[in-house]
Amino acid sequence: MNKITNNIKYCILLCIVGLLLLPACNDDFMQQDPIVDLSEGAFLKNEGDLPFFLNQLYDRYLIGHGRGWSDDRRYPFDIIGSPILHNDLRSDNMVHTGGANARMNGTFNTPQSGNSGWDWGNLRRVNYFLRNYHQAEGSVNDPAALNKWAAEARFFKAWDYFEKVKLFGDVPWYTYDMNIDSPELYAPRTPRKEVMDSVLWTINYSVEHIQDNGRVPTGRINQDMALFLKAHIALYEGTFRKYHTDLGLTDWRRWLEECIDACEKIIAKDRYELYNAGTDPYWRLFTFKQDPSTDGNREAILAREYNGTQVGHATQRYHVQNAARYSKGATRSLVDEYLMEDGQPIYTGGTPGNFVTNPLFQGYDGMWAELNNRDNRLRQTVARPGEFMTIASIADGGLMSRDRFGITYPPIVFSGAGSTVTGYWVIKHFMGDPVEYDAVTQGRQTAIMFRYAEVLLMLAEAKAELGILTDADLDRTVNKLRERAGFDFTKYPNAKLSMGNIPADPRLDAIYAEKLDYTVSPILREIRRERRVELAIEGRRYDDLMRWKAGNLLTVPLRGMKFTAEKQKLYDGSNAQGTGTGANRITAQQARIGNDVFVDQDGFLIAYPRDVNVNMGTLPWSDYRYYWPIPIDQLTLNENLKQNPGWRAN
Repeated sequence: MNKITNNIKYCILLCIVGLLLLPACNDDFMQQDPIVDLSEGAFLKNEGDLPFFLNQLYDRYLIGHGRGWSDDRRYPFDIIGSPILHNDLRSDNMVHTGGANARMNGTFNTPQSGNSGWDWGNLRRVNYFLRNYHQAEGSVNDPAALNKWAAEARFFKAWDYFEKVKLFGDVPWYTYDMNIDSPELYAPRTPRKEVMDSVLWTINYSVEHIQDNGRVPTGRINQDMALFLKAHIALYEGTFRKYHTDLGLTDWRRWLEECIDACEKIIAKDRYELYNAGTDPYWRLFTFKQDPSTDGNREAILAREYNGTQVGHATQRYHVQNAARYSKGATRSLVDEYLMEDGQPIYTGGTPGNFVTNPLFQGYDGMWAELNNRDNRLRQTVARPGEFMTIASIADGGLMSRDRFGITYPPIVFSGAGSTVTGYWVIKHFMGDPVEYDAVTQGRQTAIMFRYAEVLLMLAEAKAELGILTDADLDRTVNKLRERAGFDFTKYPNAKLSMGNIPADPRLDAIYAEKLDYTVSPILREIRRERRVELAIEGRRYDDLMRWKAGNLLTVPLRGMKFTAEKQKLYDGSNAQGTGTGANRITAQQARIGNDVFVDQDGFLIAYPRDVNVNMGTLPWSDYRYYWPIPIDQLTLNENLKQNPGWRAN
């Protein structure tokens, strides 16, 4: 079997390097870093010192599923747990119990200090390396041999600055690390155009000089990963500039061309393919432990592996227990976006209030009928009751054994531990593995961060935005994804997307027309749909809404399943302790309307029903939130910094 060689080995030297780097990951940039005093003129003298120093950056930037309990809060969105699994809680894809996150319900205020993403400690380490790595030239025959290490550092620098620009727009560009008395610390913010031009140069340097070892195992960043990051950055910046016309940056086409170039180079290497082995390959893709290559998985471009001893995490523990702070459910908004198995939307014609229903769509009445006859990715992301997760005994290894243990129906109480809130139980990333569950914080589930499917999506979107997308492009991108999802192009020829065969979707078109200040073409609508569906619960959705200038889509009311008469009977309390035996056993936690759950006039569950800042499940939105605030103390320390509009400045 092919070895997935791009997975980063984290445990090597981390403890040793950690002793050299005492400050926490979110050091303020003004704080003196002990490593400067420790190693100035003494470290980075030999080439072997360079990868040793760079190892510290892997754990800081490539978070994956986190480590241990992974209960550190990740700012600015205050998300706990695996960022891959939980970052969609800041979007319209998922909701959680209790009230909405302050960043989402409009109550977040400019912080006095910290908690905003305005932290520079990691970048200072990168810049320290770039200032000092030349000291090792005497240890090699050719100074150019050190370029690969500088390229590795610049990979992280480009990523760091990209994340900061996404949050704040203009940010100071620092070429090298500085001390507390460096005058550059008191410079104003560098214009976005200048910063992003520097980011592009930085990632291009990385692509040119970093090792191109493809799938050969080294445990280090390589050219394929740098190309992916370049494509990711370029797509974001190109579309952000296109739709945020207030920036006055009209060169968005250049960025999309850079994205296309990076994607084409990855594809041309012929090293990657969509994972498509066995049953439910889309779900299976996210369930590997440590080394996924045993199943011929060639989709991962960058993944974090865990050995379960020095480094592990508790993602599966939380997935099963789903404790209150991790309780989550997919939204009806996400569910509605999936196509039917014929490749057409749930509504194929008509107007709001009088839609023409796809004959394959069974509606919302009864018992989760809306999950039937759909794109298979839906049932591999949101579980039908009794599939993927049951009431199984962990000790008996029956997490997925409906025949032995019957069905647990999704808990839906609005603030209870283990609740799905919406009735749509997320099972993407769920492994159904008792051993992984029992490992607690030493779980070994691999975290895929960059994957080939996204390369195909980025290529299709960039070409669509430029107006150069062809049927041949669709066949090697969107249609490849649909084939893996199980669409039968022979039975349903219209499921194959082409420029001359774009389905009508009056429901989604009406939402776009109401919420956006620009027109979305039918082909671009389908590309965006494909991206939302394929990358659901991977933490991409919020950034997509920001770059598309589509924050107002967050004001589409957040809903869950329809709480039909059949479901009300199921959840009336008579099944709370379980009834029946074996395969006929059912368990359903009590949920009463007006007490445990709340519904709208059509009977759909309302998200965040008791949050006074969320009106009937509708989040507020203001355009100033496309950017985040700089902490007050940083504005005080540097009077040349100016706050983003709409946020408190003092």
